[in-house]
Amino acid sequence: MKINNRHKKQIRKKAFDLGFNNIGFAKADFLSEEAERLENWLKNGYHGQMLYMENHFDKRLDPRLLVPGAKSVISLSYNYFPEQKQLENTYKIAKYAYGKDYHFLLKDKLRELVNFIDATIGKVEGRVFTDSAPVLERAWARRAGIGWEGKHSLIIQKNKGSFFFLAELISDLDFEVYDTPFSTDHCGSCTSCIEACPTEAILDNKTINASRCISYLTIELRDELPADMRSKFADWMFGCDICQDVCPWNKFSLPHNEAFFDPHPNLLQMNKQDWEEITEAVFRDIFKKSAIKRTKYSGLKRNIDFLSS
Repeated sequence: MKINNRHKKQIRKKAFDLGFNNIGFAKADFLSEEAERLENWLKNGYHGQMLYMENHFDKRLDPRLLVPGAKSVISLSYNYFPEQKQLENTYKIAKYAYGKDYHFLLKDKLRELVNFIDATIGKVEGRVFTDSAPVLERAWARRAGIGWEGKHSLIIQKNKGSFFFLAELISDLDFEVYDTPFSTDHCGSCTSCIEACPTEAILDNKTINASRCISYLTIELRDELPADMRSKFADWMFGCDICQDVCPWNKFSLPHNEAFFDPHPNLLQMNKQDWEEITEAVFRDIFKKSAIKRTKYSGLKRNIDFLSS
């Protein structure tokens, strides 16, 4: 379906009304720049035990193989930066996991956007995604003009920082005018994220050796945590925000106003002893419908025991 600029503005306005903090429109095409990079990343084993990253190689690079008939990729971002944070001297959780699992909220909002397009512009054929399929989200965010890829490999937006989720609508909508890819790297000579990473997981070419990343180790790794990393976790027990916390662009981050992302009241008050003594019942109460349920009680306890031993 051909989409003119008036309809494009309607879609943009609806996205902002739904709470997204940015939206961009890119033509669905083969990601030629990312092909060699992805292949080398996998060959170097930087994905660790995330063997699923080896699957659907072609679909990761071409959304038309993932969604037949696709003409465009609408990329959106949603702020999750919290107003309040955990205690200073405690075991830490990545900020994206403070509240309920973002997948539920963003999928609902994306479906609402599709329903709006169906009702006001015309029937749309496509699929919605948010970190839920072989989609190179950051590549599409850059192509859609949302931001640039920082040295820590995350998308950064001017005046907004990097604390946001990405989501996509891949569909048969064919826009008369697509947005210009974000081509300027505003990181310059800054290497704060590289220098701050305690496990040296950030390489100097915007590449992450995930097998050394604290987020990977505390969430994805199912084996025993590597003993030689014990002193390098900086008390992170689920995920890690170090590379974002030190990024100068995140001085522009503003607190979200999404109640769905508000943490359980007890979470922000828990000290190290509280975490070390956490029971499965308390875990279920605090992390009901949370992304942290992915690692389960046993996984979080493994991480806490590792940090406290």
